[in-house]
Amino acid sequence: MYAHHQRLDSEEVQGLRREGGRFLKELRETRGLSQRQLAQLVGAEYYTFISQLETGRGRIPPDRYRAWAEALGVDVRHFVQTLMRFYDPMTYDILFGAEAAGGSVEGSR
Repeated sequence: MYAHHQRLDSEEVQGLRREGGRFLKELRETRGLSQRQLAQLVGAEYYTFISQLETGRGRIPPDRYRAWAEALGVDVRHFVQTLMRFYDPMTYDILFGAEAAGGSVEGSR
């Protein structure tokens, strides 16, 4: 089975995960949800899972992205694209790097 590893040192990966956790926490707080309420909405067995994600000690499972976006009241495409910045920055840069920087990718290879 393929194990996905970032080519970033673990400190950098952890920094990105913490940023991603802050992003999730801001969305949750904007919706006025407690960690327990969000856990119920996304089908997490334990509300402590939310805390772990918000502190950067984990990732949302990809098969749960849609449930999370719906629970947080955000567009699923934007949500996943933003998470990709934190969870898979190399793929994010390939797919959206020039667009995110305001450039055009037309004709680029």
